[in-house]
Amino acid sequence: MIRYIDEHWTRWGVEPICRELQVAPSSYYAAKARPPSARAVNDATLADIIGR
Repeated sequence: MIRYIDEHWTRWGVEPICRELQVAPSSYYAAKARPPSARAVNDATLADIIGR
């Protein structure tokens, strides 16, 4: 959902998208402010290794 908002916020804005998805804009902004999880970091590392 965060990725969808990131891809479309310039066209419609964050708040209207969140309203349609029934997500509080504060939840979106909180998710953006969080550092990546250990799993996300590990997945990115593995993707780099596999891509070599």
